[in-house]
Amino acid sequence: MRQVIFDTETTGLDPGQGHRVIEVGAIELINRRKTGRTFHRYFRPDRDVDPGALAVHNITNEFLRSQPRFEELADELIEFLTGAELVIHNAAFDVAFLDAEFARLKRGHVTRNLCGVFDTLPLARKMHPGQRNSLDALCKRYMVDNSHREYHGALLDAQLLLDVYLAMTGGQV
Repeated sequence: MRQVIFDTETTGLDPGQGHRVIEVGAIELINRRKTGRTFHRYFRPDRDVDPGALAVHNITNEFLRSQPRFEELADELIEFLTGAELVIHNAAFDVAFLDAEFARLKRGHVTRNLCGVFDTLPLARKMHPGQRNSLDALCKRYMVDNSHREYHGALLDAQLLLDVYLAMTGGQV
């Protein structure tokens, strides 16, 4: 089974208000083992990052101005995701942003038509009802060291989610 642990960073909270994906981090697993394949890219959003988002990920407008646009690397991302099961914490957020980016391509791509999606947030809520189930809370609960994370980052958060997901679902086979 091919899975891709997936995360994004964005310019804000709502793709419906024109917010954009600015970073994608993805780690490939085959049969619950890392293959060594990753996808990690930054994108120029052609709009400013909201101050609230900047406080979370610290990805500056100045840095993003030198990055490629999403459409320049879309085919590479689509190839990486196609046929996999995406494992995402709070999947609705990331999938909405990914679908908004795909809609801008005007090629008819929709995330759930390219790959499956497994959301770890409902699983965490079912396993730990009434408790905090943020990625940070899950790292603490499953003893995944996130002390090196000063800011959110798509690839860093995907790695943390990978460790949490394996711990939540019984480890590696």
